[in-house]
Amino acid sequence: MKLVITCEHGGNTIPKEYKSLFTDTSVLETHRGYDLGALDVFNYLQPLADYSNYSKTSRLLIELNRSLLHKNVYSEFTKKLPINEKKQIIKKHYRVYRSAVTDYIQARIKNNNDVLHLSIHSFTPQLNQDIRNCDIGLLFDSRKANEKEIAVALKKSILAKNPNYRIRFNYPYLGKADGFTTTLRKQFPKHYSGIEIEINQSFSVDNKMPDAIKTVLKESILKFKA
Repeated sequence: MKLVITCEHGGNTIPKEYKSLFTDTSVLETHRGYDLGALDVFNYLQPLADYSNYSKTSRLLIELNRSLLHKNVYSEFTKKLPINEKKQIIKKHYRVYRSAVTDYIQARIKNNNDVLHLSIHSFTPQLNQDIRNCDIGLLFDSRKANEKEIAVALKKSILAKNPNYRIRFNYPYLGKADGFTTTLRKQFPKHYSGIEIEINQSFSVDNKMPDAIKTVLKESILKFKA
């Protein structure tokens, strides 16, 4: 099995040609701008991967974890841009990133490999009035037996190392909702498994996640490399 690790929301960078759209840059420092601590976890896990990729471009420019037809693929800052400028953003940022990941997976599957894709994310502990009662979320398509099996094994391994973590399946989002892994499942109905790992941002300090969480994730993922 080939292990692919990605991080779609690793940073809050806005290309210079679009910085004028963000007169109040404070929003870029919030959970809306990027996934706090996610890139730190990605960097820690990256040595395990057969292939890895990440983006530091803010999701407020374009949302790499949404399909192009999704209503929120552009934020309120970019949705009113002219069509030609949107096409340039898609070409330079969206397609460059997603095509690189997709091409690697396609090549490995054509070479008779199974692929496990772990997409690293983090979530705000409170959204509006909703308190997220979870430390680590494992998102997958429950209709796919292989993904469910992997998620169950990951949860079991993590809890064996630290039973105090609150781990939930398909929370705070549904794994089958619009996302990069959902697109890849449709493109590769066989030999592909996609799991999104969501970590509560309450653990993040100075955009870093605790070593304890990173270590338990690494040790649990290593079992799939055996």
